Amino acid sequence: MEQSKKTEGRESRKDNDLFFTCSLIEYIARKTKNKRADVVNALGRKNVEKIYELADVYHSDNIDRVSDDFIHAAGITVGSFDNVAAAEYSVPSHWDIGKVYKRLILGIAKEKGMDIVDALFAAYNSFVSDKIDDYNSSFYYDAPGNILNAWLYGEIE
Repeated sequence: MEQSKKTEGRESRKDNDLFFTCSLIEYIARKTKNKRADVVNALGRKNVEKIYELADVYHSDNIDRVSDDFIHAAGITVGSFDNVAAAEYSVPSHWDIGKVYKRLILGIAKEKGMDIVDALFAAYNSFVSDKIDDYNSSFYYDAPGNILNAWLYGEIE
């Protein structure tokens, strides 16, 4: 059967690719104990675009191997940011946080008319990223519209 909108399930393939990209960034950040912005910036545009474009292939592989490949390719070293160890409550999975970032990035791209990868860098390099990554707050599971508005207006209401 032909799929004219290239969707499988509830969302488009590219949205699912973005979800995987964000989840892999989260996985790498946890594994290397780095802030998410530091991981995105270390990966650089070329690697982020590669992950996004080939997400359907990488998603079928072992995430430890895929993350190790990108950690080595980008020269990401172990840092000292460990929001998982600092969490006093239940820690969301890397998939949970990937979904939060995916929704934020899609919102930024739509509202600002930006390319997805540009919106990704804008999201991760904003104060909102620090708020999402504070697992002792409730911000990361706030309504997607509220997280987007915080980014758009530069403040948390």
